Amino acid sequence: MKKIIKVVAGIIENENNEILCALRAPEMTLSNLWEFPGGKVEKKEDIYTAVEREIFEELNCRIEAKELFHNNSHEYDSFIINLFTISCNIIDGTPIPNEHSKLIWLKKENLESLKWAPADIPVVEHLIVEK
Repeated sequence: MKKIIKVVAGIIENENNEILCALRAPEMTLSNLWEFPGGKVEKKEDIYTAVEREIFEELNCRIEAKELFHNNSHEYDSFIINLFTISCNIIDGTPIPNEHSKLIWLKKENLESLKWAPADIPVVEHLIVEK
């Protein structure tokens, strides 16, 4: 049986209604694919605390986790990701790519222009159709 990994990602929107997108670094698994920033949920940690902690660690800014946006699972060759994406606002600082190669802000209608990590694709599709 494949290991199931519980992961959170932030849907961080700025004042221009753009979404923060992060390019995975060459040394990361799924390198050079885009994702919504976040990471693994630690034991006894809820998803909202986890996304706030992960964004601080990865992007050196503080966010407020607001509400669950989307939840989906994706099966990779050796593991399964259970991805919880959470709508967030930046409350302090500016995102800096500590672990990623690059960060960009994109309008929802332009998200499909990037090559996304497979687990993130359903989230992108949901964002595009959302009003």
